[in-house]
Formats: sequence, structure tokens, C-alpha cells
Amino acid sequence: MVGEWNMKEILTPREAATYLDVHVRTIYRLAKKGEIPCRKVGGSWRFKKEVLDEWLSGRENSFPHDYR
Repeated sequence: MVGEWNMKEILTPREAATYLDVHVRTIYRLAKKGEIPCRKVGGSWRFKKEVLDEWLSGRENSFPHDYR
């Protein structure tokens, strides 16, 4: 793996939930509704940490279309 563990760029739903301090079910619900920037890869949801940071700061339109 490139980089350090705590600098991981792509997060699983569980990691995203921990990072955002919400329940993993909340992450899945938001992903299914398209309310959180994410992408399905091989049938599993993935989240870019940088894009989540931008989403949290209210700059919803600043992330790429693929992550809506």
C-alpha cells in the first residue's frame, strides 16, 4: 500500500462512517439516495476522503460528477 494507513484516500463504507462519526447504516442510506458523494466499485461503495471533506464543508458542486 502506498502512503501511511491514516492517510488512506479511498474509504469503505465502514471507514467513511467512522471518519464522519455516523452509523454505517446512515452511510449506506445516503449512498443509495445519492446524498453523499460516492461510487460503486465492483458492487461495493467507495468514498474519496478528500471529496467527503469538500462535501462536509458545503461545497457540494466542487466534486466530480462520478462522486455524486
